[in-house]
Amino acid sequence: MTKKTIGIIGGMGPLATVKLFERIVTNSGAASDQEHPRVLIDNNTNISDRTGFILGRGEDPVPELIKSAVGLEKMGADFLIMPCNTAHFFLKEISGSINIPFIDMLEETLKEASKAVSDGRIGLLATDGTLQSGIYDKRAVDHGLKLIHPKPEEQAKIMKFIYSIKGGDLKGHSEGFQEIVTRMADEGLKAAILGCTELSVAIDYIELDKRITYLDPLTIIARKALFESGCVTK
Repeated sequence: MTKKTIGIIGGMGPLATVKLFERIVTNSGAASDQEHPRVLIDNNTNISDRTGFILGRGEDPVPELIKSAVGLEKMGADFLIMPCNTAHFFLKEISGSINIPFIDMLEETLKEASKAVSDGRIGLLATDGTLQSGIYDKRAVDHGLKLIHPKPEEQAKIMKFIYSIKGGDLKGHSEGFQEIVTRMADEGLKAAILGCTELSVAIDYIELDKRITYLDPLTIIARKALFESGCVTK
């Protein structure tokens, strides 16, 4: 069987990159080393903060994102994925710099989200950059979805939790995040997108309200990448 090589633009953050690779390995169903896909990872920590730039207070991350994309293509990647929701704001620029496909994690997540709820209402837990850029919201309508955002004071707590994880504290500020999810469940929300890969990391370490179905983009893109690589058939 000919397998395609997966390329990962990583470093956003490093632990989220590790977790994406882990989810590719654990979802492959492989019975031997040779049945796993080949994966090329550029853990490019020179990529500047995406939210900071979108909000007008940081360096442009696009040059380093393109550098990683071009480098992975040269190394032999057949297609690319990226474990950072906010960085998909720059997807057009990245895709335009390469001659291989780039699988859109947000689009794959919204496809799954549309199957998860009957009323179209789904929570979006993400960075300020993702929320304010509207990169999920603008496309959600095409999938019959209405995305529910946290309240402004809650969003500040989510950002503290996200940057705590980036700083290596996996449970710092987690209580505030857990309270927000519980409040959403109390108000009848049935599902939520973990729209920041640091939150995808968090679900491995903290307990969340079980009344809500959590859509994890890292797992969704890992499974899609395995399918595209030819290592799984569905």
